[in-house]
Amino acid sequence: MDDFRRIADAIAADIARGRLRPGERLPPQRAFARRHRIANSTAARVYGELARRGLVTGEVGRGTFVRARAAEPALVDPGGAPVDLQLNFPVLPEQSALLSASLSTVLRPDVLADALQPSGVTGTPAARAAAAELLARNEWRPSPDQILFTGNGKQSLAASIAALVPVGGRLGVEALTYPVVRTIAGRLGITLVPLEMDDHGVVPDALRAATVRAVYLQPALHNPLGITMPAERRAEVVAVLEELDLPLIEDCVYTFLCDEPPLAALAPDRTVVVDSLSKRIAPGLTLGFVVPPAALGDRIAAAARGGGWTAPRFALDVAAHHIADGTAVTIQRAKRADASARQRLVAAKLDVRADPRAYHCWWELPPPWRADTFVAAAAREGIAVTPASAFAVGKAPNAVRLALASPPLERLGAALDVLAGIARSAPDLDA
Repeated sequence: MDDFRRIADAIAADIARGRLRPGERLPPQRAFARRHRIANSTAARVYGELARRGLVTGEVGRGTFVRARAAEPALVDPGGAPVDLQLNFPVLPEQSALLSASLSTVLRPDVLADALQPSGVTGTPAARAAAAELLARNEWRPSPDQILFTGNGKQSLAASIAALVPVGGRLGVEALTYPVVRTIAGRLGITLVPLEMDDHGVVPDALRAATVRAVYLQPALHNPLGITMPAERRAEVVAVLEELDLPLIEDCVYTFLCDEPPLAALAPDRTVVVDSLSKRIAPGLTLGFVVPPAALGDRIAAAARGGGWTAPRFALDVAAHHIADGTAVTIQRAKRADASARQRLVAAKLDVRADPRAYHCWWELPPPWRADTFVAAAAREGIAVTPASAFAVGKAPNAVRLALASPPLERLGAALDVLAGIARSAPDLDA
């Protein structure tokens, strides 16, 4: 056996026995060579062999460190896919049986014949009544006559933005915002204006300082930060919107997990509520809702029709049935409990910012980690997370978002343990 491999074996044994601890710095290669009475080139080969085995990591300008753990097989789901902490697809094991039983009536030939007819953006009376029931929170209850339907929540956002902001116009958004809004704005030729945030959400004075045609906000369970605006901040934001006579697009997609009333309850004449079914029920059952004030309803309906964003009748009838027979509420209640359980798991393992009701959390990374190197390190372990840059309109903070809904709970816990271990280790800048 070559001398360098024999020496590398000895160092590996010291690491395995705990004589060299994770994060401990090895001597510079010249000092290592003198200590072992070997050539500098042999010392370099020893360090290279340890790195190849995944036992150490070298950082330019800092030295060589024992890794937090030896390299292990990537943490992947049984089907071979990475553990997905990028996208939130909350689907509970028991919900397929609930949905199947609920669908039996819709699939009767006479009912199905109606469900296969065309539909417009205003849907059907039954769908509007069901949607009004589903979307109601606390004392806020939309009128069924207000409600418009699109194919999904993204289309509801696109129709609302297209109706309120002209090509070349400016839309105010939180400095960290839902990434799809960036894509929609780019395709519509609209400039996004980042609005400063603090621990309570958007800063009212930031609204005053911006020159925009409309504002898009997520007041409850903000994605990605998990912030929920307190009552005082809500009142301040509404007061500024009234002062500036600005319309608001309020994203309520995650509010099925909480009982916070929408800003529409305070400013019904200028707030467009956007919501959808894919998170509430299942990603394969998509239906978007728009609840505009009367003065804006025709403009948004025209934008939805013009964009080809109207909902299919079958989705309307299926959704109406799931709502009317209580299936939607049963699933929603179960998902609230599921989200809370996942947040408790995260809280026990990581120091993150999160609303305990949300399906996501925000992790400000410990130094010396940067978001890009952390995402890469997580990917090498078979875990997909989202860097802050995906949400930033402007400069991105050093953080990642973890979407908690997709993996089974046990698998999520294992992935969080791996991420915690990565955060405790030193970044491998050569990887």
